[in-house]
Amino acid sequence: MKYLNKIVLLALVCMMPLISCDTDELVELNLNPTAANELDWRFMFTQGQVQAAENRYVNGRCHLGICSHLIQQMASLESGERAMGDKYTRNEDSKNSYMWYVYTNSLKTLAEVIRQTGPDGTNPNWTNLHHMAQVMYIIPMHIMTDLYVNVPYSEANKGVDGIFFPVYDSQESIYKDMLNKLDAAASAIGTGPDNVGAADVIYGGDFGKWKKLANSLMLRLAMRISNVDPGTAQTFVQKAIAGGVMTSNDDACWLPMSPGPSLWFNTNGMSRALIPDDWGGLSVMSKTLVDFLRDRNDPRLLIYSSGIGPWAGPFNTDYAAQKGLPNGYDTETIKEYEGTTEAVDQYATYSRLNVKLLDLDDPHMFMNYAEVEFLLAEAALKGWGDGNTEAHYNAGVKASMQQWTIYDASFTVDDAAVDAYLSANPFDGTEQMIAEQHWAANYLNWYEAYSNWRRTAMPALTPNNYPGNLTGGQIFRRIQYYTNEIANNPNAAATGTKPDDFMTRGWWDVK
Repeated sequence: MKYLNKIVLLALVCMMPLISCDTDELVELNLNPTAANELDWRFMFTQGQVQAAENRYVNGRCHLGICSHLIQQMASLESGERAMGDKYTRNEDSKNSYMWYVYTNSLKTLAEVIRQTGPDGTNPNWTNLHHMAQVMYIIPMHIMTDLYVNVPYSEANKGVDGIFFPVYDSQESIYKDMLNKLDAAASAIGTGPDNVGAADVIYGGDFGKWKKLANSLMLRLAMRISNVDPGTAQTFVQKAIAGGVMTSNDDACWLPMSPGPSLWFNTNGMSRALIPDDWGGLSVMSKTLVDFLRDRNDPRLLIYSSGIGPWAGPFNTDYAAQKGLPNGYDTETIKEYEGTTEAVDQYATYSRLNVKLLDLDDPHMFMNYAEVEFLLAEAALKGWGDGNTEAHYNAGVKASMQQWTIYDASFTVDDAAVDAYLSANPFDGTEQMIAEQHWAANYLNWYEAYSNWRRTAMPALTPNNYPGNLTGGQIFRRIQYYTNEIANNPNAAATGTKPDDFMTRGWWDVK
């Protein structure tokens, strides 16, 4: 046995050079010569931008089904997931959708870009991309806290660091950190050596426009906290103005979409949520919005709406005949409202969202220039900003009326029509008139319309008391948490918003 062991040992020693050679060759054979050894984080940035526009699932259930109805710009005779915000009821898929989808998609993707272009990442010198990704991250992140209040932030998307159950940060701490990050980004973008170029599908790598977006978002978030922390709000409003905000519709933050490669990739999620043979969200324009526009002879009425008629037309486009559906009615209760015993066809009775706004390749709105002008008008009214309040108000109305040509050239509103509207509806110097136009300008941007309404309490919306509603006939102040997250993350109970119901107000919601 000892002799045999010596022979085996000698053989192994003799084979060691061969083993080493074969191992090196085998390693080389297992390398894919066509595979990238390092990921280009610019491509991940593109993916994060597109994911932030969401898909049909979230747009249909949360953006449309909850927010557009709560804010009374859309209404529906349906109930359940397609109209939770219209009836103040609860649908699990609807209330869960934003928290479930956005954390696991856009926020996760953009967080990794931020990490890998940060000081401990693989490309720490990509300063421009780092701060652009940070600005992009804040867009869905501030919607997240606006909807749910306390949410994972400081420990979110850190599974790679072994954090699987993140703490819930207070809305106050989240807002103050986001404002500081926007301030840093506005200063740093354009100072680095990296070129983002076409990987930025919003601005094509234009650093100047990204600086304007960072400052404009800073203005939005600063005004959001103006009722609860006016000192901090004023500081950041003035920083944003000094740094340079959007100055025309060319600066607006719109994400271009595509008709393909498939229905689940790159297509406009809101369009798919309203296409009848797709998800088929059964919503028409709310009476509140139609009355507001029609009573002022507003040219946006027949931009926002195709008129009255089926998806394929023909449409009744008689301006005076336009009619909105009041919120809080179903297929039975609407009969009494309309004074009939027959079934009411909502598309033959009420103005519908313009089908020209719902092509699969229509852009997704993150922030428009009109909003910036209305925020500047409010800041000037408070004495926080420079310029004339009325001039900013008029610029906001004009920007809103003229921004829609990005969808269709037929939506042109010339300067003469804008001037005629402003002459017939002159600014009265009040915050109310600014807030009402701000609300009207955020059509299709219902997350922002909902948040700004909670901040200002304007326009004055009349809630409904649909049978079985959960709030005693009051408009939601927030959305309940994602059910699975609450069940599995122990930090939700410890540091989440309490109580977890629809009427719990957030930190900035004090009006």
